[in-house]
Amino acid sequence: MLVLASNPKAVSRVERFLKSICTAIDLGDDRFNKLLVAVTEAVNNSIIHGNKRDPKKHVTVYCMVLKTILIIRVEDEGTGVDPATLPDPLSKKNILRENGRGVFLMRSLMKSVKFKRSPGHSAVIMKMKTT
Repeated sequence: MLVLASNPKAVSRVERFLKSICTAIDLGDDRFNKLLVAVTEAVNNSIIHGNKRDPKKHVTVYCMVLKTILIIRVEDEGTGVDPATLPDPLSKKNILRENGRGVFLMRSLMKSVKFKRSPGHSAVIMKMKTT
């Protein structure tokens, strides 16, 4: 488990956390890089959109390995997002925007991505095959 302050500078700790996990399960460079991008996007979204950069709130990253599946849960103290309401980053009007691709990237790089909302917190749960 990794607990981060809601400060964009805290994202730098994600790579070290993921490296320790990936070394233990021998994930390989290609899968590690995909995981790093997806988790970094999720953590950034949690800090900026979920917790609104509130220094009193935290983002927590959980990791679990079940046989050949790596499960990462990124949880914040925000109200959550309905992914169906997010604009399509590939549409003509959005293609040149500098942001708005985080969820798209997560879905492109992971086996599955799900969003959960509960009173007082929200989470994104991502799964990746380890083999």
